[in-house]
Amino acid sequence: MKKIVFAALLFAAPLFAITFEELASIRRIGAPQVSPDGKWIAYDASTIDLAGNARHSAVYLVPANGGESKQISDGTKQDEGPAWSPNGKILAYVSNKDGGPKQVWLYDVAAGTSRKLSDLQGGAGSVKWMHDGSGVVVVSDIYPDCGVDPVCVKDKTAAEEKKPTKARIITSLLYRHWNAWQEPTRSHIVYVPLNAGMPRDLTPGAFDAPPFSLGGGDEFDISGDNQYLVYAANTDPHPELSTNSDLFMLRINTAQFGRSTASTARRLTTRAGADTSPKFSPDGRYLAWRSQARPGYESDLWELWVLDRVTDTSRRLAPSFDNWIDSIAWAPDSQSIFITAPEQTNEAIYEVSVADGSTRRVYANGSADGVTVARDGKTIYFERSTLDRPADIYGLGRNETAARQITHDNDALLSRVALGKTSTTWWTGAENAKVQGLMVTPPDFDASKKYPAIVLIHGGPQGAWMNSWGYRWNPQPFASRGYVILMPNPRGSTGYGQKFVEEISGDWGGKAYTDIMTGVDQLAALPYVDGNRIGAAGGSFGGYMVDWILGHTTRFKALESHAGVYDLVSMYGTTEELWFPEWEFHGNPWDNPELYQKWSPNQFVKSFATPTLVSHGELDFRVPISQGLELFTALQRRGIPSKLLYYPDEGHWVLKPQNSKLWYQTVGDWFDQYLKSAP
Repeated sequence: MKKIVFAALLFAAPLFAITFEELASIRRIGAPQVSPDGKWIAYDASTIDLAGNARHSAVYLVPANGGESKQISDGTKQDEGPAWSPNGKILAYVSNKDGGPKQVWLYDVAAGTSRKLSDLQGGAGSVKWMHDGSGVVVVSDIYPDCGVDPVCVKDKTAAEEKKPTKARIITSLLYRHWNAWQEPTRSHIVYVPLNAGMPRDLTPGAFDAPPFSLGGGDEFDISGDNQYLVYAANTDPHPELSTNSDLFMLRINTAQFGRSTASTARRLTTRAGADTSPKFSPDGRYLAWRSQARPGYESDLWELWVLDRVTDTSRRLAPSFDNWIDSIAWAPDSQSIFITAPEQTNEAIYEVSVADGSTRRVYANGSADGVTVARDGKTIYFERSTLDRPADIYGLGRNETAARQITHDNDALLSRVALGKTSTTWWTGAENAKVQGLMVTPPDFDASKKYPAIVLIHGGPQGAWMNSWGYRWNPQPFASRGYVILMPNPRGSTGYGQKFVEEISGDWGGKAYTDIMTGVDQLAALPYVDGNRIGAAGGSFGGYMVDWILGHTTRFKALESHAGVYDLVSMYGTTEELWFPEWEFHGNPWDNPELYQKWSPNQFVKSFATPTLVSHGELDFRVPISQGLELFTALQRRGIPSKLLYYPDEGHWVLKPQNSKLWYQTVGDWFDQYLKSAP
């Protein structure tokens, strides 16, 4: 009898609201890589060492039908990006376990041992195998005039290190990007032989191949016969103004590696927008890729295109598909392509027929990514997460609708914490458009009580809140403090058709602001929300919207602006990718000043009244630190309660574990100060 009572007490043990420490301890699962025989899945998973203020990752193997995961790399630093050899006997991955930049390591599956393969000065990433197993192809940062010549690289490096000053002489734009200054090196694609032989630079030239932006880290591929390399590159003379990456095809084989030059590559695409993510079909007949039509518009509709290599003709597949195509993966029979695309708040999987471009929705429950297909074509594998479930790997039969969970890395942790319940809601926004948002309620939610609320505003502005788990701006830690969370998807949000996306451009403070505020009206009217205790927070464009809100309403009791755009003119003069403001505001601020003045939050400082927390990173070159400093200065001079959270070692995102902990704590405390006091 005592045993029964004891078991019941264990079963009824209380769950605890998630803390930052628990959020940080969740294992972050990477995309699945299925073995050639279909029996195993390799993946990487990251863990946070909060005490050490570092991220560690390791490579794991799990049976494709489910079972216990086995760690196959030591995970003392960062081991990631596993790729199976064609015969399934070796796993290549990149690691910095021995210090220095990441290099390629090879894991012998039968022996259970690893050995280091590469020793590239600029490190290695994005590993792909040659299909005959003779070597791997990687992306590495190299000096264009050195290639992979070790003597030249050593001399160049020594010369850079011996410079008596850290000053830079700059003669062109895009001199810094995202969070780093432009160095004399460029990203190139390098062949690394498995056995004897020197690495070879396959994309020589004074440009990045593959390019930094828009491709998502999957910008090259190798044909099944090992004869061709296809890659993306932006060769425009002014990359700060251009999104025009094109696809190039280079004929390669072991005899020609050393003689390949940029001039031997054939340009496959000529559209003025971006072309990237090339994938050869398994039978070699087709090449598929993602493409945008309009130059300078990074948020143009991502389309699916295919080149028939037999007829040398290209065509767009699924021309009526009106949401972004985010990734592509071929079916083994080369007759169809699996894509992921936003569909309202889900990231769905579709299958597209190569013959006629017809589409079939395969899965739309949560957010899917990293799709791969078993060689027998019977099962697709993917990474899936939701707002209340971190990522795991799932498998789905070709004719099934219910996916089965394969990895269970976080089950034990999730069994101990109580998460807020999530839901979607709709309302009518500007011009009677239907607007959707996600909601999260506190873990111990009681509909008979009144709760304060926080509105989280996403960045972009072309982006969306998705039904997916995140580690930055995760709503669960805020819900655990006792807040109802609203995450609106106003104009500019993806997943609702391209027209909805485009209605933000040139109208930043217009329809999107109305969409958000009508959602706030609906939120405040809920019986369990205290309409007098609502706050708002956002980052990047979300930070811009917070700054705009400051000058246009006193509806909120407290605000938080992270990396927000404050002064559109000074933003133009200090940001790096100039195509972005020139598209959004129809030109530069001296030829077309009207929109810059109309939509700039700094024009409305005299209306500022709401207590505001400002957070920003010194290394943010996308929305430079001056934007946050200018906002904080205005708030202080206006006598408005305000605080600045400054990071000397962060860029646009807060990534270091201890910095992230401080951000969640500071933002949470700020809202507690103003939203949990009496109205």
